[in-house]
Amino acid sequence: MSDALVSYAALILADAELEISSANLQSVLSAAGASVDKIWTDVFAKALDGQNLKELLFSISASAPAAAAGSAPAAAAGGAAEAAAEEEPEAEEEEDDDMGFGLFD
Repeated sequence: MSDALVSYAALILADAELEISSANLQSVLSAAGASVDKIWTDVFAKALDGQNLKELLFSISASAPAAAAGSAPAAAAGGAAEAAAEEEPEAEEEEDDDMGFGLFD
């Protein structure tokens, strides 16, 4: 739960265009009435040091639909392959009949 609280605090600071530091994270958390060990705010502040959190989030959200769209043609191709696979056994049965080899001949 602590990591979620610190994550939300970091998002609030990024939205307000304030520095994401351990002290600022603790200030936001105390204003919200949450208590989190200082180690969590230190870790998040170091991890996000020099990062633009808004750019990071927008780059992730921009790439997600592209990945989903890329899998749609593959799924359609998989469906076509299934249809072709279903038709193959019937073709084999017809070949057997044409050659005169039957199970009950």
